[in-house]
Amino acid sequence: MKRSFYIVLGCFLTSVGASILHHAHVLTGGTAGLSLIMSYLSSIPFGVVFFLINIPFYVLSVMIMGWNFTLSTILSVTLLSTITVGMDWILPSFSIPMSIGAVTGGVIIGFGLSTLFMNRASLGGFNILALILQKRRNWNPGIINFILDFVVVSLGFYSIGFWQGLLSILSIAITSSIISYFKNKIALSNKSTASNSHVNRYPVKTTIGMN
Repeated sequence: MKRSFYIVLGCFLTSVGASILHHAHVLTGGTAGLSLIMSYLSSIPFGVVFFLINIPFYVLSVMIMGWNFTLSTILSVTLLSTITVGMDWILPSFSIPMSIGAVTGGVIIGFGLSTLFMNRASLGGFNILALILQKRRNWNPGIINFILDFVVVSLGFYSIGFWQGLLSILSIAITSSIISYFKNKIALSNKSTASNSHVNRYPVKTTIGMN
């Protein structure tokens, strides 16, 4: 129950942060940003591109992180989409200066993603890759997240302009810094997942019933 609460909280925070970035006209990173760019270039609907891009990451997640993490991630993505649609219906249209939006949105998304990571969930795509590389290579998930997001934002420079692109990079840098701050807690969560998988794969026979 406690984990479910934090997953919902992480999705809510990330949705709020993404909404702020959207209204500030700041480009987001990750597979969402990549899907948006590819949909512009190919005229394929964003939802179709986003779904197709995430399939390989879900397969990797099942193979390395396990079904529990993968299902939590799929549910988190669905929940985030639902919350985002609901916020679009409830909240009135508003505008926010790009610089303020980039900082505020980056901070809120950073705490949202960190909350998800620490509770063995993610929002798919590059989030999954970052956690896999931390688990396998002990790499900093915040740095990995920034590098991948930086590549995506850089691809969108031609369509959003130089100043807006710089603010987008500032936003993802803030998000990644917050994730890096919580990297040890995220690592402990990954180790816990690996330990549970190991126990489930090689059960120990005992005369005492399992809880």
